[in-house]
Amino acid sequence: MPAHIRPATASDLPVVSQLFDQYRQFYNQASDLALAQHFMAERFDRSESVVLVAQSSETHMLTGFCQLYPSFCSVAAAPIYTLYDLFVAPQARRMGIARALLLAAELRAKADGKVRMDLTTAKTNLQAQALYESLHWVRDDVFLAYSRAITQPI
Repeated sequence: MPAHIRPATASDLPVVSQLFDQYRQFYNQASDLALAQHFMAERFDRSESVVLVAQSSETHMLTGFCQLYPSFCSVAAAPIYTLYDLFVAPQARRMGIARALLLAAELRAKADGKVRMDLTTAKTNLQAQALYESLHWVRDDVFLAYSRAITQPI
């Protein structure tokens, strides 16, 4: 495997923040490294998420990350993780790093007593969808997802 997957540490935050900024750009957000650094530092300082990183076995550079947010499933009456962020640097893609991150996230979820992981991805992100399905993630064709920006009163 071209990368070692491990939990992020405080010393990883500068590079993880750069990767997070690239992730946001992938989803059509303007680059804002200061925002990325602030957001990731808050999650880390408050222990509000679990961040796993992929570290190159050859260069020891961080090449990708995933971020898990703890939540609950009311129907199952059990804790779950929402895998919200998954990103691999462009130069490190197609090497199995995203797959390794997903498998490590699954092991972490099991170790942390979670009964399920949920994720969403863009409808156009066919490459990611193929990866998820190859790892037996099940696409939800029953429920629709909605969101509402909290900027103005109804």
